[in-house]
Amino acid sequence: MQHSIEFSIFLIFTSAAIFATVALYARQAMIVAYILLGLLLGPWGVALITDAKLISEISNIGIIFLLYLLGLDLLPQQLWKMLREALVVTLTSSAIFFILGFIVGVLFGYEYLKAVLIGSIMMFSSTIIGLKLLPTSILHHKHTGQIIISVLLLQDLLAIIVLLLLQGYGKGGNLMIDITSQLLYLPFLITVVFLFERYILFKLIARFEQIHEYIFLLAIAWCLGVAEFAHFIGLSHEIGAFIAGVTLASSPIALFITERLKPLRDFFLIIFFFSLGAGFNISIIDEIFLPAITLALLAVLVKPIIFSHILHFEGEKRHIANESGVRLGQISEFSLLISVLAVKSGFVGEHISSLIQFSVLISFILSSYIIVLKYPTPISSNDMLRRD
Repeated sequence: MQHSIEFSIFLIFTSAAIFATVALYARQAMIVAYILLGLLLGPWGVALITDAKLISEISNIGIIFLLYLLGLDLLPQQLWKMLREALVVTLTSSAIFFILGFIVGVLFGYEYLKAVLIGSIMMFSSTIIGLKLLPTSILHHKHTGQIIISVLLLQDLLAIIVLLLLQGYGKGGNLMIDITSQLLYLPFLITVVFLFERYILFKLIARFEQIHEYIFLLAIAWCLGVAEFAHFIGLSHEIGAFIAGVTLASSPIALFITERLKPLRDFFLIIFFFSLGAGFNISIIDEIFLPAITLALLAVLVKPIIFSHILHFEGEKRHIANESGVRLGQISEFSLLISVLAVKSGFVGEHISSLIQFSVLISFILSSYIIVLKYPTPISSNDMLRRD
């Protein structure tokens, strides 16, 4: 039975509130609840929501805002302080995790190109879990927070490169020419956006910064406008949104925009993660269970060890290195976005996409439990570990 979009939204958010409550009692990140809810209510569950494609199209706005806010958090001065260490940690760990993921893909009989994609999704840790389960005091004022933010930001830049390569692959013509054109379009986009921000947007912000409603409206228009311009010249909406955020990162109103847009981003991200669950093909779970659990366990058990050793080698104290490693020990929600784009571009089929999604889900569940049980978080049931 086909329901109206109004009923679908009602069902998603009412049920999400219930599932999120259960997730918090179970000391889980709420993103897990949204994906599981999609599995339950979607076409492969009780089928209360059958038009997963429409929900997915609406949810893409959440990814656009997510990339926009990630760009706004990319403060050059903060990254510059830890640039050398963060580069060593990020590039070394990414190379190791890529190789491990590639080996797992090959061992389970996947073609080399598919194994390459599996390796690439292992390179990234979750921004949502890494930051959402980090107390504000540690996030903003402690060295551990600086390490995690720096590594995650550099990983986000690597993920943008992967997205560019996939989009170039999806053009369907000469592969090298298409990928090269994507990489050339990026500096053109950055130049145009930077000039517009410097000579038009900045002046508008300076002139009307006291009118919060206007600044809020301008921030949304800037995000969606640059995203649409990027799409027009052959890049993706998500990359355009990220560039839009980066150009505003040093603006005095960046923090205001970030705080005001978070609820809007979260609204659409709930729909996005729900749509991922709704689109997940449960019937093939027996085919992907072993490789998925292998990838998830590698992320949860091996990533913390690798990060800890690299950070300690770079001079970090052992307890800081260990905590940072555990907090980065999962697969990223960026990997979900990469899996979706990989299917759209024709790089892989639904089977590999489902494998990646299932791996991410398992790693989220396991990593959340470990972090909440061992370290201070805002959602801990232990009074000694609960910190806002």
